Amino acid sequence: MKINNSIYILVAAYLATFLRLTINNNFFISIIGSFLVGFLISRRLNYSTEKILLSGFFSCFTSFSGFIYFLYKILNQGEWIKFIIFFNLIIIVNLFTMFIGFWISRKIT
Repeated sequence: MKINNSIYILVAAYLATFLRLTINNNFFISIIGSFLVGFLISRRLNYSTEKILLSGFFSCFTSFSGFIYFLYKILNQGEWIKFIIFFNLIIIVNLFTMFIGFWISRKIT
């Protein structure tokens, strides 16, 4: 990978982190990110663009640590049922949303 691509990945990660802090809603960010990742993976992107968007932008925008922290707060309060419901709901909704993004992208082309 070229140095320019590494710089673009860092810039994309910075912008995604800033956008994530601006929105400040883990569930909403997760839904948007899943849809857009599904939309983009069905496209034929070149290697550099794919790395910049998927590894740079979306890995910071939909960070797994935000999801884990959200679940940790629920679990730390001792609410096991709520934890199990949110854990499953977030995963199922994100997979479905990613599929919808993939499907819409395929229908467009």
